[in-house]
Amino acid sequence: MAARTPAPVVIEGRHIRLEPLAFHHVPDLFAAGGGDDEVWRWLPVVSPGSEYEMRMIVEQRLAQQAAGDAILFAAVDRPTYRAVGWIAYLDISVADERLDIGWHWLGRSLWYTPALAEMHLLLLHNAFDTLRFGRVQWQIDHDDVRSRDAVIGIGARSEGTLRRHARRPDGTWRDTLVYALLASEWPAVKGRGIA
Repeated sequence: MAARTPAPVVIEGRHIRLEPLAFHHVPDLFAAGGGDDEVWRWLPVVSPGSEYEMRMIVEQRLAQQAAGDAILFAAVDRPTYRAVGWIAYLDISVADERLDIGWHWLGRSLWYTPALAEMHLLLLHNAFDTLRFGRVQWQIDHDDVRSRDAVIGIGARSEGTLRRHARRPDGTWRDTLVYALLASEWPAVKGRGIA
């Protein structure tokens, strides 16, 4: 069965609900991570210092989605029903049955909770079980230990390093660590009880 094109849908988890990113999420997103440079440290934008700046970043991401380059999801904390971050499908190739998960961030209050892993697992479930993709990949800044540990904890495998791969907003260069999970590996991840 061929892979199907991803769409902005609602995906329910125990701790996080993923829903299509929209402008009504902006106030909650700014409250969760606005002005916090550490939250935005590994993303290719400057930390939003105002709700207006957060709205501009959301507008840019939604334009990327409208162009067919991404599908963005707001991460909504189930206990509070407030948007606390986002995550995306990127570099989508339906013909090759592959996509990236990236552009993810969560407010500090959820950093060391099951929420980070769960939002990745929800997208994995959707990609493999619903959309029938064969490969999901992550590209992570070599200094982003929290994200690296999260995808390794899920069961993704290291596939190498792209040296001096991308310039950060501060002008320094990052190496990019590539991790992936294949559809054939997904049942074992689910079988460990973390999905």
